Amino acid sequence: MGDGGVSERAEPTASARPVGLPGAVSVSVLRVFDWETDDGVHGGSPHFHTVSRGGYVVIGGSGSVQTLGAEGSATTPLSRGDLVWFTPGTVHRLVNDGDLEIVTLMQNAGLPEAGDAVLTFPLEHLADAATYAAAHALPDDPAERPAAARTRRDLALRGYAELSAAVEDRGPAALVPYYERAAAIVRDRLPGWGDLWREGPLADAEETGRQLTALADGDVTHLTRAVFRAQRAEPDEAWGMCGRLTVWRTGA
Repeated sequence: MGDGGVSERAEPTASARPVGLPGAVSVSVLRVFDWETDDGVHGGSPHFHTVSRGGYVVIGGSGSVQTLGAEGSATTPLSRGDLVWFTPGTVHRLVNDGDLEIVTLMQNAGLPEAGDAVLTFPLEHLADAATYAAAHALPDDPAERPAAARTRRDLALRGYAELSAAVEDRGPAALVPYYERAAAIVRDRLPGWGDLWREGPLADAEETGRQLTALADGDVTHLTRAVFRAQRAEPDEAWGMCGRLTVWRTGA
């Protein structure tokens, strides 16, 4: 149609697709662990993501993020108002100098929650998916989770120390064995991840393309289907890799 207005073929009703956050991201609030580590600091579990970019908006406290990647190693101070982000493969470790609290933004909503992140356990714990799962899992009993989360964090720090030394010695090439193990660990999940991607991030991007085409033709039908959503956080904090998480189920 080229005369503007609403197409006669379209009903001005809300989209049947779930309306997630803009850009198909997931969001949480992270209170970084204040547990002391063997190297005398406090913080969370080093890890990296296999397909998703991530970002941190610091909303309170102070600390730093240590990173290993194609650009080598770095430590970036964090305080209220700072924004950092990273691509898949960037190993990152949050250090809590005091009350560090962060809003986390993750690309590809659904994939990080489905196991996109891989902790930097020593390589023997990354031998295969079953071995990794045994080291990664937390017990069902809530009373046992804090101690198990700390044990898991400390195991990831052991591997991180080994990996950091290897990167210092051989450069970013030392990361490749970890990436290869991670790829093998997540391989069986990839078909399901593909479905999540097609139904979420890809579908959102394609919808934007259709909207651009419609606007160029004067068709405003999608604007007549505007919706608003609101949601309260889940009542209980979750045990994340780097701290306690306030989460929302933004896909619904």
